[in-house]
Amino acid sequence: MLSSPLPPLDLQQPLDPRFISLERTSGLITTGALSLGSLPVIALVGVTAPLPALMIWALAIAWVVATTGLTWLSYQWPAIAYRHTAYSVGADGFEIRRGVFWRTVINVPRSRVQHTDVSQGPLERRFGLGALVLYTAGTDHARIDLGGLAYETALALRDHLLPHERDDAV
Repeated sequence: MLSSPLPPLDLQQPLDPRFISLERTSGLITTGALSLGSLPVIALVGVTAPLPALMIWALAIAWVVATTGLTWLSYQWPAIAYRHTAYSVGADGFEIRRGVFWRTVINVPRSRVQHTDVSQGPLERRFGLGALVLYTAGTDHARIDLGGLAYETALALRDHLLPHERDDAV
């Protein structure tokens, strides 16, 4: 029988390192779409609007600076976010710690978990990652997502957090 990919109980675990590549890819796709989408607008303004040549050059330089800045941020930020995100699972519940500037600690007692999902988008599938989604009782923060997990780990966490007693069902 294969061992479960469930991480050790009560120890802080980092996300899967492939999270960095996934987020970089996603950020570069977004940067490319924004940059290529804004380029025709800037070109159209440059051609049709009666602007001085200096203003057209300023627009072009601003586009290059913005594209370069977004590209740099898309590459650097995922590694920073990765270092500041961790989770732990225990017999009594689940904890997520994340945040670079504003730190957040989310504790979900196992008794509050109503149901769980594991989701994968196309890029997550390509990188072998998944997101664990917890639905809890209550209205505020009733949905808690933790992306960047190995797909097998997300499935194991989902199974671990499901109720195991027969009298848990309504």
